[in-house]
Amino acid sequence: MKHMNLMILAADPQSAREAQNAGIDRIFYDLEWIGKAERQHGRNTVKSNNNIDDIPTVREVLKESELIVRTNPIHAYSKAEIDKAITYGADILMLPMVMDQHDVEQYVKMVDDRAKICIMIETAAAMSRLDKILAVPGVDELFIGLNDLHISMGLTFMFELLSDGLVEYIANKCNNVGMPFGFGGIARIGEGDLPSDNILGEHVRLGSTSVILSRTFKGVVGVDKNARKINLAEEVAKVRNRMNEIAHWTAEQHTENRKKIAEAVDVIIEKMQSK
Repeated sequence: MKHMNLMILAADPQSAREAQNAGIDRIFYDLEWIGKAERQHGRNTVKSNNNIDDIPTVREVLKESELIVRTNPIHAYSKAEIDKAITYGADILMLPMVMDQHDVEQYVKMVDDRAKICIMIETAAAMSRLDKILAVPGVDELFIGLNDLHISMGLTFMFELLSDGLVEYIANKCNNVGMPFGFGGIARIGEGDLPSDNILGEHVRLGSTSVILSRTFKGVVGVDKNARKINLAEEVAKVRNRMNEIAHWTAEQHTENRKKIAEAVDVIIEKMQSK
């Protein structure tokens, strides 16, 4: 089984240190704001208002975990933003809302081998041009942003992309050219309308190498319906243990898991559409 990079959003030194101590591989610092409020209006999603100049305080506490910084989509000041993020110590830079291979080429040129590059596939346009995007040299990995991709495609629920085979379509293209990829987020083990255990099954089956740990890993009251003080290291260990178990699944178990996902997704969509 490939190593799974667990990522979590953190915008301050204390959260970053706690995540690192819990064994989380990547601390995710989010700078993206351009166009995001309009796209995700009325949705219960994380909107960032982080300041690029706060990156050094987060970087300072990181000894084992990598720092991944999501910049804005390509815009007039991309080069200045990229230069600053690299100067402040980003290990990996992530480009959201890619529309085509030209966006990727520009980004690669601006980063200029000074950090690893992760490209987000989260628009219908990028999905349609995937072969061209995968052909751009200088990209280290892809990440499928289920939230924006399902909005872009006019779907009801982001995990429809998983149950209807679109994540598998992208995964196969990545695997065929040896491009590491990850997708989506997971709730704590035993949490979520669509259980994270089932989603992890698909990560293993498809060969994914990264996933974001959702807000439920922070035990925030009002976000997590079972909010309580949680032990982050314990919750991370549960994810790793579950993945080790899934690594030994038979083909039949994977087939059964996919069926469960499809059924759960259909139930959730019906609920959402009847509101």
